Amino acid sequence: MLNITDLQQEEKVFPLFRLGFRPLFLFGGLFAVVAIGFWTLFLQGVVTGFSQRDPFWWHAHEMLFGFTTAIIVGFLLTAVQNWTGIPGLKSTRLMLLFALWLSARVLLFMGTTVPIAWTMSIDLLFLPLAAYFLARPIIRIKQYRNLIFVPILLLMTLTNAASYLPGLGFAPTWQQQSFYGMVLLTIVLISLLGGRVIPFFTANGTGQPKVAPWLWLEVVCALTLVCVFVLYFSGWAATFRLLPALLFLAAVAQFIRWFRWRPWVTINIPLLWSLHLAYSFVPVGLLLLGLSTVSAHVSQSAALHALNTGAIGGMILAMMARVSLGHTGRKLVVSKGIAVAFGAVLLAGLVRSILVAGAPQFVSLWWQISGGLWCIGFALFVVRYWPILTRPRLDGRPG
Repeated sequence: MLNITDLQQEEKVFPLFRLGFRPLFLFGGLFAVVAIGFWTLFLQGVVTGFSQRDPFWWHAHEMLFGFTTAIIVGFLLTAVQNWTGIPGLKSTRLMLLFALWLSARVLLFMGTTVPIAWTMSIDLLFLPLAAYFLARPIIRIKQYRNLIFVPILLLMTLTNAASYLPGLGFAPTWQQQSFYGMVLLTIVLISLLGGRVIPFFTANGTGQPKVAPWLWLEVVCALTLVCVFVLYFSGWAATFRLLPALLFLAAVAQFIRWFRWRPWVTINIPLLWSLHLAYSFVPVGLLLLGLSTVSAHVSQSAALHALNTGAIGGMILAMMARVSLGHTGRKLVVSKGIAVAFGAVLLAGLVRSILVAGAPQFVSLWWQISGGLWCIGFALFVVRYWPILTRPRLDGRPG
């Protein structure tokens, strides 16, 4: 429990910078609307000539290393306070971290005359600095179990660095390897965190017993995902003959795991069904990725967007909504508008993956619908949560 001196110091800090989730969730959500909005307009030929780099590179890079990493860092720097009992990152240091993230987004979008090497350097500082702030309290109290997230952030930095290599004269294959690697590494993180929080939240929210994990299933889920990440990031996936079998095994294992969490008991609780439905895109995406290796009728793009739009986008929105309520002293109940937002983003994932795979002749229409649904979902979040994230906690506590 923080004493009165801590509370007095807290009141000197603008509420937006009192804990990591506040600026990174709010502006990460806003960036999700802007980035996909511009991308959808670009695909329609309405806007042209943005970004320092090829617009297709910009779209993939910024959704993964701009939007996704912002939310991951915001979540971890907030969760570490609960794990360790040590006050989380705030004030000047949080402003510095946020400024790094925002500066890279602006430089990459505006197409300024700043050399790409400088922009890359700013961009690559964000995750290592976040990893440092995350590791300090964990090491301080010797809670080494949660150090697993530090190497994950550093691996994400490595995949980000690899995305810039073709622009610096290295093999162009690094671009695809980095983007595929980041999607799959994020799925590894979702699998790890999902296994911790989804059964726990489901039990608390429904009043039913928590589903106990099966150790063998947890091991299979973890190992298959890690192997898939290594194969795609290293570039070995194209020559690995057992890749389809590995992807199908990963999909089946993840489906069994998800089914054991009893998603049907959450049907009346948006904060729960949103998590369960978002996680269902993990086995779906892995299945589609496996099918794309054996059939020309299923594109890798559709498979990756099931993971990226459905699983990552859906999980991000659901977790942002929940964490923002809990850490501002509010009840864990969302408005109808946020329930609509959940549905919109999940539908965006469905359209961008299943409909693209099933009816590719209408791909341009599916892109527009998916982009529109995504923007609606995250715009609803920004509008509803702006006052929540920019004002002090309702209970007067720090954070």
